[in-house]
Amino acid sequence: MIFSKSAALFDEAKQLIPGGVNSPVRACGSVGGQPLFIEKGDKSRLYDADGNAYIDYVLSWGPLILGHRPPSVIQALREVLETGTSFGAPTHLETRLAKMVTRLVPSVDMVRMVNSGTEATMSAIRLARGFTGRDIIIKFDGCYHGHADTLLVAAGSGVATLGIPGSPGIPESVIRNTLSLPYNDIARFKQIMEQKGDQVAGVILEPVAGNMGMVMPKEGFLETLRQETQKYGALLIFDEVMTGFRVAKGSAQGLFTITPDLTCFGKIIGGGLEDAGIPFQTGHAGSMAGFFFTDRKVYNFEDAKTSNLDRFAAFYRGMLQKGIYLAPSQFEACFVSLAHTDQDIADTIAAAKAVMADL
Repeated sequence: MIFSKSAALFDEAKQLIPGGVNSPVRACGSVGGQPLFIEKGDKSRLYDADGNAYIDYVLSWGPLILGHRPPSVIQALREVLETGTSFGAPTHLETRLAKMVTRLVPSVDMVRMVNSGTEATMSAIRLARGFTGRDIIIKFDGCYHGHADTLLVAAGSGVATLGIPGSPGIPESVIRNTLSLPYNDIARFKQIMEQKGDQVAGVILEPVAGNMGMVMPKEGFLETLRQETQKYGALLIFDEVMTGFRVAKGSAQGLFTITPDLTCFGKIIGGGLEDAGIPFQTGHAGSMAGFFFTDRKVYNFEDAKTSNLDRFAAFYRGMLQKGIYLAPSQFEACFVSLAHTDQDIADTIAAAKAVMADL
């Protein structure tokens, strides 16, 4: 494949945008390449500035559960555009959307609309502290909850991919009351709650981690979080920006039958390899999946970091050459949409087998 137009567009962007991209993972530096500049999407496919086509497993980092440009969404957008785009005032559409969310997710009684996942988690943390009158927030290593100062401690995805500190530019006084624990470590969590439980305002996590790669919760982990937070009067906050309505109709909390106190959603509201002899771990929750080039079972961020990043980078480049678009980071999840066909999946498996054989 030829990427000359994308390369020229990247050079232009670097003169005007720090790093040439608006989110660090998109620079593709960790996989030894340059970003694709996308011109259009259709169903399960992306098309770049050079005219190359790809089967898309990034799906705008999760929310495009119906694929690109589904006719029903395009028609709904046309209808809305006939009346306006933004009013800075209440509309009945907001109420209708809130009603749908409360109907699908039993734990949700009321919905506050905000502009981004970062704003949603930031607001949830503020609410937890205001409600409890406490300061400490517990999060988990490798879980990313947006770029609010309080939550950039041991964050995942971009921080992990680029190997940079999680909180440069943030005063120590801001992060002093944020504790980050190993994901899936039940004993460690219970120990901390025994020591500081009466000072903990809230516990926030991705119920299925998607920013250290895709990592499932161990049996009993989410149940322990629910029991311990109730025991000590802290709030349990599920960040379902990635998992919401994707891993199950009722989101991750419906899949695991756990009832959090607060839930954060995001844009999704609107919208066979061991044969090569390569150590490989994979798993999925609904239409969200992940894989690691390691022989170690992955239960937390430390396990995820044992993945062979050079091998992942080579796999990414090989798949890209065969028209398969994956996230350019070992520490991101993959997503499938309703637009992906059986042939798309068959083509992807065939491409992966060929690339694995080359590796």
